[in-house]
Amino acid sequence: MIRKNDISRIMVFVFVLFLILCYCPNKLLAQKSSKIEVKVGVIQNLGTDFGKFSLSCINMALKDFYNSNPSYKTRLILHTRDSKSDVVEAAASALDLIKNVKVQAILGPETSMQAHFIIELGNKAQVPIITFSAKSPSLTSLRSPYFFRIAANDSSQVEAIAAIVKAFGWRQVVPIYVDNEYGEGIIPYLTDALQNVDAQVPYRTVIPPTATDDHISGELYKLMTMQTRVFVLHMLPDLGHRIFAIAEKIGMMGNDYVWIVTDGIADFLGSANSTVLDSMQGVLGFKTHVPKLKELQNFTARWKPQFQRENPTIVNPPLVTFGLWAYDAVFGLAESVEEIGKASNFSFESVNSVNSSTDLGSFGVSRTGFNLSQALSKMRFKGLSGEFKLVNGQLQTSTFEIINVNGNGERKIGFWTVENGLERVLGFGDNKGKSKHSGLNTSLGPIIWPGDSTTAPKGWQIPVNGKKLRIGVPVKEGYKEFVNVSFPFSNDTVSGYSIDVFKAVLEALPYSVSFEFIPFADAFGNAAGTYNDFVYQVFDGKMDAAVGDITIRANRSLYVDFTLPYTESGVYMIVPIKDDRSDNAWAFLKPLTWDLWVTSVWVLEHRINEDFRGPPYHQIGTSFWYSFSTMVFAHKEKVVSNLGRFVVIIWCFVVLILTQSYTASLTSLLTVQKLQPTINDVNQLLKNKEKVAFQKGSFIEGILKQMGFEDHQFMIYNTPEDLYQLFENGSKKNGIAAAFDETPYIKVFLAKYCSKFTMVEPTFKADGFAFKDTNCPDPNNMFSSNSLGLESFWGLFLIAGVASSLALVIYAAMFIYEQRHLLMNSDIEPSIWRRLMAIFKTFDEKDLNSHTFKKNEAGERSVIDLSSPNTNCPPSPSGFSVHTDSSFVYGEQGVSSPNRNVTQPTDQETVVISAVELTCPNQDSRENLNS
Repeated sequence: MIRKNDISRIMVFVFVLFLILCYCPNKLLAQKSSKIEVKVGVIQNLGTDFGKFSLSCINMALKDFYNSNPSYKTRLILHTRDSKSDVVEAAASALDLIKNVKVQAILGPETSMQAHFIIELGNKAQVPIITFSAKSPSLTSLRSPYFFRIAANDSSQVEAIAAIVKAFGWRQVVPIYVDNEYGEGIIPYLTDALQNVDAQVPYRTVIPPTATDDHISGELYKLMTMQTRVFVLHMLPDLGHRIFAIAEKIGMMGNDYVWIVTDGIADFLGSANSTVLDSMQGVLGFKTHVPKLKELQNFTARWKPQFQRENPTIVNPPLVTFGLWAYDAVFGLAESVEEIGKASNFSFESVNSVNSSTDLGSFGVSRTGFNLSQALSKMRFKGLSGEFKLVNGQLQTSTFEIINVNGNGERKIGFWTVENGLERVLGFGDNKGKSKHSGLNTSLGPIIWPGDSTTAPKGWQIPVNGKKLRIGVPVKEGYKEFVNVSFPFSNDTVSGYSIDVFKAVLEALPYSVSFEFIPFADAFGNAAGTYNDFVYQVFDGKMDAAVGDITIRANRSLYVDFTLPYTESGVYMIVPIKDDRSDNAWAFLKPLTWDLWVTSVWVLEHRINEDFRGPPYHQIGTSFWYSFSTMVFAHKEKVVSNLGRFVVIIWCFVVLILTQSYTASLTSLLTVQKLQPTINDVNQLLKNKEKVAFQKGSFIEGILKQMGFEDHQFMIYNTPEDLYQLFENGSKKNGIAAAFDETPYIKVFLAKYCSKFTMVEPTFKADGFAFKDTNCPDPNNMFSSNSLGLESFWGLFLIAGVASSLALVIYAAMFIYEQRHLLMNSDIEPSIWRRLMAIFKTFDEKDLNSHTFKKNEAGERSVIDLSSPNTNCPPSPSGFSVHTDSSFVYGEQGVSSPNRNVTQPTDQETVVISAVELTCPNQDSRENLNS
C-alpha cells in the first residue's frame, strides 16, 4: 500500500522529469544549430589498406580536434567518395563534390595520377585540394595557389640516396620505377643528384603498374646480364613486393647486389607479411623521420584498437607516416576554417555558363576559397608528424631515417639531414656545417646486405650468363710485334704489344671483363679490308670494340670513340743513308768555304799592304801564304804606318775568331756526324718523280696523294723485309727512293736496318689533326752542313771592312793633299792625263820622307854618298853606284840607261841604296858600315 507522502514524491519526480525531457532536447538542438557546418570532400580508395588507414586517421583527427576545441563555431562535415584506384573515378568524384555537394575543400586524392586533373578542377572552382599522399614532383609544376601537399615531396629524398651512393663509392645506379606519373616524376631529380656525386645512370628499368610476373621476370633477367648491381626501387608497395619476390626467385637477392627503396615502400614495411620480408633481406630504405613525441605515442595507443574494431581482418596495423600527415592535414584545415568562419559565407557563387554542354562549364566558384587558401598557407603548429609549416603549399621535410631490412622487420642504421649529411645518431654527427653529400659509410650502423653479407658490395659484377665483349683484332702479314694473329684461331693465339696493353688495362680495372677476340679476316685468314673498314665494324655493331695498332684519325673518330694513345704518333719519311767518311782526307778544307778564303785575304789586304802588290800571280801566292800564316801568327811582314797597324789590329782580331771557329768546325767534321740521308726534302721526291712506298691498308696513301704524289709512284709493302728489298732495288729497278710510315713501325724497321736507313722529317700528325703545309720543309732538319761560310762571320767582316775602308780613305786624302801641286800645276805637264799618271807613279814609289827612313839617314849617307871627302877607301867593285847627269841614269854595275823623265836630285837629296857594303883595300882599315 502506497502512502500519501510517497505519492507526493512520485508526482514531484515525474514533473521534474517532464521538464527535463521538454527542455534539454530544445537546448541541445539550439546548441547544435548554432554551429556552422562546412562541407569537406574526401577522395580515397576505400578498398585498400592505405585508404582505410587514411580515413581512420581523418575521422580520429576530427574527433580529437573538436574535443579539444568544443567552443569553436565551425564544424567540418565529411563527404567521402571511393576512387576505386581509378583516375576517371577520382575525377568524377571531385566534380560531383564541387558541383553538387559544393564542398569548400577536398582531402585527397590518393595518387599523383588522380591528383593532376583534380588540382585543375580545384583551381577553376577556387576550392583548396589538400593531399597527403600524392608526392610526385611533377605536381609542383602546376603552380596552383589552391593545391596543398601535406607530405614530403619525392624529390626531397634523392639527396639522401646520393649520399649513400657516394659513401660506398658506387659509380653506377639503375633506377627501377613504375611507369606512371608517380614513378617518372622522381627520375630527373635522382639523375641530377647522382651526377653530383660522380655516379651515372647507365640505363633504366620501367615496370607497368599492371605488369605480369613474366614481364617482371624478363626485365630482371635483362638486369642480370648487365654489370651494374645497384638498384633504386621507386613504386608503391604492392608492385614492389612482387618484384622482390621474383628477384629472390631468380637469384638477384644474393651477394654483390644492392637494393635501395624509397619511402613509397619503406613507409609500409611495418604492414608487410613475413613472406615479403624474407624476400627483402638486406634492402636499404628511406623513411621520413617523425619525432617520437608523447602526443604521437598517445595517439598510437588510441588509434590501433579503434582501427582494429573497424577493420577486424587487418592484423597488427602499422601507423604509417601517411596517416600522420592525414591527421595533421585535418587539424590544419579545421583550424583555418575556424579562423575565417565568423566572417565568411561558405557558399558558391554561380557563374554564367551560356551554351555550356558540359559539367565543367556549369559549376560555380567558392566564395571562401581564396581566404581559406590564404589561412592554410599561414598556418603553423606542432603536429604528430612534426612541425606543420607550408612553403609554397609544400610541407617542408629535411630529415630521413635510413633503415635496413633484417630478420622479421626493419632496423634503423642512421639518418640523413640537409645540414649534416649522413650521421648515425641524429644531432650528433661529425659533419656539421659540411655539404649535404658529406659523410662516409662509417657514419652508419652495421648493415646486413643481401645474401646475409656484412661486406659492402662493390656495386658491379661481370655477369656469368651475360654475353662476352667481342673485341676485334686486325690480321696482317708484317709488324707482328704489335698484333700477331695465328691460326687456328683462339683467344690464346693473339699476341703482340697492343694486345699486352689491352690485357694490362683489363687487369688494372677493379672488376673482371669477359671477352673474346674476333679476327678481322676473310675465310682464308687474310685481312678483310683496310683499317678504316676495320674500325667501321665497331660502328656497325659487328664488334663491341677493336684492339690493335689503330691510328687515331679524324674520319675514324666520326664513327667510334678512341682511348688515349698508348704510343707516340706521327708520319715520317724513311730514306737510305750514305757514308761521307771517304772525304775525311780533305776535311781540313771544309771548315772555311772558298768564298771566305778569297774574301778574307784579298779584299782586306791587296790595296793597303805593300807585300800584296805586284803581278796577279804574285798577289794570289801572297794571299794564300798570308792567310795560313796569320792563323798561327807566323807572318813576317812588317806593318809600319799607324793606319796599317790599326787595320792589322782589327784583322788579327778577325783572324783569332776565324781560327777558333775553324778549329771547332773541323773537330765537328772529323768526330761527329758521318752519315747523311740521300734525300732531305719531300719536294725532291716530287720533282724527280721518285717512287715511294707505304704499308698496305694504311691511311698514309691519302696523305701522299694530298701532297701531290701520283698512283704510278706508289709501292706497297707488308713486312720490314719487303721494305728493305724495295730500297735495295732502287727507284730505277722497280724499287723506291723513300718510304712513309708511322713512328712505331719505323722504329721496328730501323731496329733491324739501322746502319743503312734513317728517319727524316717533316712530320705529319696522326692524332686526328692532319693539317700541315707540305711546301715548306721542316726547319729542324736533322742533317745540316757543318761548313762555315761568309754568313757566319758577316759581323766580323763588317768591322774589318769599315776599319780598312776608313784607313784607305784617310790615306788617300793625305796622299792627294801632299801631291796637290802635281794636280794643280799645269807648268809641269799641261795634260790632265799626264798629271794623273804622274800621281800614280809617285804613289808607286817609296815615301822617303817617312820617319822610318829618316831615323837611319845619317848612317846610310856615310856609306853611299860617294862625293863625301871623308871617304878614305875607293868603292868596292861590287858596290851599287848611281851616276846622274842630264841624260843618263847609271844603274847596276855602272850600266847606263836612258833617262826616262827621271827627276834630277836636288842639292838636299841623296840617292840611297840600302844594304850596300863598301870594302877598303887595306884590311886593317876595313869598316862594316851597314845601316
